[in-house]
Amino acid sequence: MPKGLYAGRDLLKNRKKKKWKSVDYTRKKLNLKEKSDPLKGTAQAKGIVLEKRQLEAKQPHSGLLKCVRVQLIKNGKQITAFCPEIGAISHIQEHDEVLVEGIGGSNSGPKGSLPSVKWKVIQVNGISLHHLITGKKKRASK
Repeated sequence: MPKGLYAGRDLLKNRKKKKWKSVDYTRKKLNLKEKSDPLKGTAQAKGIVLEKRQLEAKQPHSGLLKCVRVQLIKNGKQITAFCPEIGAISHIQEHDEVLVEGIGGSNSGPKGSLPSVKWKVIQVNGISLHHLITGKKKRASK
């Protein structure tokens, strides 16, 4: 380490080099989270349902989790979104427009025993999924 009366410039240069060796600092400065995130840093996004699927839960849980494959309208990327309530999958059909948001695991990751599923469905064709399940609102007939 430089020491002495005129060492300020060298101290700053060394500090900058050490900052860039930190993984957290480089990811923040280069916006790598937003670039790799299909939602591009936003809280919610609309998409079209491509298919319904069932995923197995990770150990030690067992059961089939109801999910849908969604293609986002904003950038065309495909994601898998979880249908959160019992009977929710029956209210979603292929080619429906859904609104997805993050599930809320640690560091925007998957929550619990959901393997690589980081999003959940909250609206179907502009109607809240919760209202459809409880029967407060009906699906619009085409």
